[in-house]
Parts: sequence; C-alpha cells; structure tokens
Amino acid sequence: MSNDVFVWMDQTRGQIDPIAWEALGAGRRVAEGLGGQLVGLVLGEQVDALAEQAIQYGADRVFVADDATLYGFRLEPYAAVIVELARANEPAALVMGASHSGLELSAYVAAKLGVGLAPDCTDLAVEKGALFATRPALIGNVFARVCFGDARPNVVTVRRRAFPVPEMDPGRSGERVDVEAVMAEDNIPTQIEGVEIAESEVSLSDAKIVVSGGRGVGGPEGFAPIKALADALGGAMGASRAAVDAGWIPYAHQVGQTGQTVQPDLYIACGISGAIQHLAGMKTSGLIVAINQDAEAPIFQYAHYGIVGNLFEYVPALTEVFRARLARSE
Repeated sequence: MSNDVFVWMDQTRGQIDPIAWEALGAGRRVAEGLGGQLVGLVLGEQVDALAEQAIQYGADRVFVADDATLYGFRLEPYAAVIVELARANEPAALVMGASHSGLELSAYVAAKLGVGLAPDCTDLAVEKGALFATRPALIGNVFARVCFGDARPNVVTVRRRAFPVPEMDPGRSGERVDVEAVMAEDNIPTQIEGVEIAESEVSLSDAKIVVSGGRGVGGPEGFAPIKALADALGGAMGASRAAVDAGWIPYAHQVGQTGQTVQPDLYIACGISGAIQHLAGMKTSGLIVAINQDAEAPIFQYAHYGIVGNLFEYVPALTEVFRARLARSE
C-alpha cells in the first residue's frame, strides 16, 4: 500500500474540464500531507496533450489509457480502468472533480472497491497520516468533517471552484506510464449513438458570475432582462426550479438541490423567494445579491445585499450601468 494520491482528469473528447485542474491542486495538498506522489489518470482517445498538461499542472506521474473505447465518457469502461489501477497500485486516496461524470464515476468505483466515499468536498486535510474531508450538509447549514475507515483508497470528489487551480509550469517533467483499456467494445453495455452540441454560452457550473430568475419573472419572456444582465457581466444565466417546472426555461439552467450546485464569486437572484431547495445550490456563493418585491422573502436572510422592488425596473437599470462602466474599463 502506497501513500500516492490518484486524480482522475475529467475531459470530454479531448477538452479538459477545468475542475480537473482544481482536483489536481486538491490532490497535491493530500499527497504532500501523506508524503506520496501525485498521480494523474488520463483516460480517452488521442490524449497525449492532456497527459503532458497534467504533468505541467503538478502530476509527478501519469497513467495514460488511450483507446477508442474511451473516447466519450461511459461509466463502465472508465471505471474498469480506474478500478484495475487502484487494485494494482493501492493508492492512499482517489480524487475526482464533483462534475456530473465525476459524481457518477466516484460512487461506482468506490462501490466496486468496497471503500468509503466523501462527495462534494470543500476542504481536504491530512492529520497524523489520515485524510479528513469537509463537506456541506443540511442544505449548507452545517459542515460535516468526514474521516475514513481502514479500506483504501479514500475516495473524494471536490466541489467546483472550492480549490485553486495550481500554476502551470511548462518546463516541469514527470513520468508517463501507458496502460491498456480493460473492456472490449463488445462487452460495454452502453453505446454513444450521437452527440448534440449545445449553443455557445457561458457554462453555469464554471461561471464566476451567475444571474438567476425565478417565479417572479412571470413567464418565459421575463428571462430576457435576466440574460441581458448576465451577458453584460460576462456571466451565466440560472433559474429556480419553479421557473423550470413552469416550462419557462430549460432544465440545464436550474440551480438547486435537483439542479446544479454553483459557487460563483457573484450570484444575483432575481424574483427568487429563496426556497430551501434553491439555497442548497447557491448558498456558498462569494457574494449574493437579491432582488425581490417581497421584503419578507427568505432569500434576503442569506443575501449580502438586497433590493426590495420590481426586478423589471432594477435589472435593466443595472444592466445599463454595468454596460457603461465595463465599456469604459476596456
């Protein structure tokens, strides 16, 4: 059994998810605490460049599985490679980003290995040779500190934008180890029949600024000023479950317990009452601004700044001001 820390590099068809670099930074912290190496796991097809980048971002060693069966993310072939590597090398910990793929993959791998899992962590620490993970619970009202049993590896996923991205060093060197894919195509129970590319927009999960609308926007047309403000700020547009359930905006924009969890530097909630399900997805934002006509709306209990008034008056006014100021600063 080693003190090495494995980090899965989340990527989609050769395009790295930024959460992979954040996971690598979190893994470095754990590896240094345990006195082991930081090992990147790069799975995909034609991923030589990603393997090199993983070393430049801090990996001491990289396992590379380059195979056509790994081109698009599928749970079974990805998990098979990681489980085999974990059994053969016995790392102390396995770190993944808490993306949609990472959450699914981490749970499956932990179950296959019979080890503990701490999902959606906001902090990792090593004390007396043991890993402790901190994660929000009860809609973010408390933080649970999780320790693991004797079974290894300790599997954790890290919340997006909770850990800093390590600095890239183009001159850094490391070891590359090529490994084979484990599952043949005929044995993989799922197939990718096609890929639909979404319209080019700022990613909600990666955005540093999110402007969201809720029931208070009144209908699909009410999201026009919300999007205008998000565009002016270079941010992403979100929505509450109530607006999504009403069919005013696609589910991809939903923030909350049954949608996406976001942690932007700035979150502007427009016409959102602040139901507990919505708070679960944005409560840990750096700065929260609420605009609502109801002065008693629960969202104001969590907002750093609040505007009690008609969003259709204040949002366009804010958009105009930000456009003018940002234009002058360019």
